[in-house]
Amino acid sequence: MSERASVPKEEEAEPETEQEPVTTGAQSVIRALENAGTDYVFGVQGGAIMPVYDALYDSDINHVTMAHEQGASHAADAYGVVTGDPGVCFATSGPGATNLVTGIADANMDSDPVIALTGQVPTEFVGNDAFQETDTVGITQPITKESYFAADSDTVGDNVSEAFALADAGRQGPTLVDLPKDVTQGDTEVEPGAPETPETYDVPEEADDENVQEAAEALAEADRPVILSGGGVIKADASNALREFAKEYEIPVITTMPGIGSFPEDHELSLEWAGMHGTGYANMAISNTDCMLAIGTRFDDRLTGGVDSFAPDAEVIHVDIDPAEISKNVYADYPLIGDARNVLRQLFDAMPRAPDADEWRDQCQTWKDEYPMDYDTPDDEPLKPQCVVEQFSEMTPDDTIVCTGVGQHQMWASQFWEYTEPRTWVSSHGLGTMGYGVPAAIGAKLAAPDQEVVCFDGDGSFLMTVQGLSVAVREQLDITYVVLNNEAVGMVRQWQDGFYEGRRMASEYPWIPQFDKLAEAFGARGFTLESYDNVEETIQEAREYDGPSVIDAHIDPGENVFPMVPSGGDNGQFALNEDHLDMI
Repeated sequence: MSERASVPKEEEAEPETEQEPVTTGAQSVIRALENAGTDYVFGVQGGAIMPVYDALYDSDINHVTMAHEQGASHAADAYGVVTGDPGVCFATSGPGATNLVTGIADANMDSDPVIALTGQVPTEFVGNDAFQETDTVGITQPITKESYFAADSDTVGDNVSEAFALADAGRQGPTLVDLPKDVTQGDTEVEPGAPETPETYDVPEEADDENVQEAAEALAEADRPVILSGGGVIKADASNALREFAKEYEIPVITTMPGIGSFPEDHELSLEWAGMHGTGYANMAISNTDCMLAIGTRFDDRLTGGVDSFAPDAEVIHVDIDPAEISKNVYADYPLIGDARNVLRQLFDAMPRAPDADEWRDQCQTWKDEYPMDYDTPDDEPLKPQCVVEQFSEMTPDDTIVCTGVGQHQMWASQFWEYTEPRTWVSSHGLGTMGYGVPAAIGAKLAAPDQEVVCFDGDGSFLMTVQGLSVAVREQLDITYVVLNNEAVGMVRQWQDGFYEGRRMASEYPWIPQFDKLAEAFGARGFTLESYDNVEETIQEAREYDGPSVIDAHIDPGENVFPMVPSGGDNGQFALNEDHLDMI
């Protein structure tokens, strides 16, 4: 079970008095986390971080020992995605810190709130190539909002407090504090302050009123308006404001992949998500809109395809809290810099009327009818992955959290699950980190213990962090892992078939473990799924098992992900199958 530092049970009945004063830098680090309201830390113990762990012994903060530091960073990331508050991870110096780097970079790309605390060799040894020494700050500065080197026992607690605040403020993201062992072992009586950002850190709360008015008038005048809802809508807790705005003014809504769940996909205004593997109707709407209200999106290449052909006829209203994103990839005719929830309310009040868009909404419905998200299930072919995802979606509550690794399985999980709530889609987008799913599901479940958690993974992605199953078993977490097993790195294989003349190099597995048996070896419950006849029964048994379960779903190895916009292509020119791909 997660280690919660506590006195023996017979002493727990004693009422708590005021906190003991800090006496070391390590205690100041833990006090700063306590002051910030930290409930969980995900980490791996080690020599340089040991003083901090020793201080954690006397804290009520829960510690979850992960099976690998990369898993600690992904679990903290998912915890932050689901709760909206920074997830916390610990690692020791050298290889411990470098093992966190993938997860930190992932959080940075997706603007997920994470604070990483890493041990470091004593200050006098820094720069001397000491045992397990790396320049952690130098390595992580490009992939964090800020990386701190703690220089003094009296100020280390404030370093942690500031890092925590900065990870959460404005455009969320990861921060790191590197903790030399002499600093954490050193004496101090200084209590850390409450989490506060630096005085120089200024977060814009509302957009300029004149710009808002101009944008509202442009949107009201549009004949073919759309809303593009990005991940920033969810991070700003602006989903309700978005829904109110879209429904009041009857504007069709497209999401980005990180924005999945910000608008209910079962609503008639929803066109679901757009981009390389987005719906045909979402991509057609983007290609034909004359006014796009884009909220909390950075217009990455997997969304836009070729920038020159992206929304070619549209005036773009871009709402973002980070000024650096405005006109970075797509020119903003109406830049609105501020918090997404506040700016949506400003726009709501500024709209002179709803757009006259009846014909446009009818056209969007026509595209839905013309390019449905469907698939065939021939009796003489292996199990289709879409069927597995769709059946899970039908059998689980609306607030079920879906985690994924990266690859074809990720696309099917995003395409064929019906998302209606924010913070229920947890995946790696910008960095595209294979192996994200297993530890992310752990962080998600601890963040929301009363919600069901399902993790879809591919055989390749699952193998990268499968050791995390040991953590799920130890912590007795009720997670259902589904391995969509096609005995290949499927997305690579699909690209090789489509763009490299079928030259399949290093993308297929000549041998692969029996994942149901592997699950049992870890102490989880394993299932094998091979035919349509027992899809529903297997799903139900796995869901009913009280603890982690793994379904090894043997899917059609030749199944590919469609629709597909070729990299750098025109969103309006998408392939629905292999034959279409040859024609683009």
